Amino acid sequence: MNVVILGATETPDRFAFRAQKMLMDHGFETIPISLRGDDVLGKIGYVSVSEIPDESCPIDTVTVYVNPTRFEPLIDEIIELSPTRVIFNPGTESSAAMKKLSDAGIHVVEACTLILLQDGEFESA
Repeated sequence: MNVVILGATETPDRFAFRAQKMLMDHGFETIPISLRGDDVLGKIGYVSVSEIPDESCPIDTVTVYVNPTRFEPLIDEIIELSPTRVIFNPGTESSAAMKKLSDAGIHVVEACTLILLQDGEFESA
C-alpha cells in the first residue's frame, strides 16, 4: 500500500514524522511531500504530489499533516492523483476540501493515522 505523507518532516517529535515511521514499521510504502521536498527516513521527498513518479502509483492513501489553508490549493492535484482515501488528521480538517474530495469519489476520513495504526484499523478505516 502506497501512502503519501502530506506535510512530511525530518523533525522526529512531529506527528508527521512519527506517522511515517510507524507506517514504514507496518510495511507500508511512504512518499513524503513537504515544502522543501526533503527526503525523510530514507524515502525520496517531493515538493508536490504532481512530482510523484508513475511507478509509485497507485496511491492508496494521502494522510494530511498541513493546515487547511496549505491543503486547499492542493485539492485538484490530490483529485488528479486519485487516491482511494484521504485521512485528515486532527487540526487539518476542512469541510470544503472534504466535500470536494468526496464529490470526486475519494473516501474521506477524519482520524489520527497514529491511532488507526496502533488500533490495527488503518487498512479498514
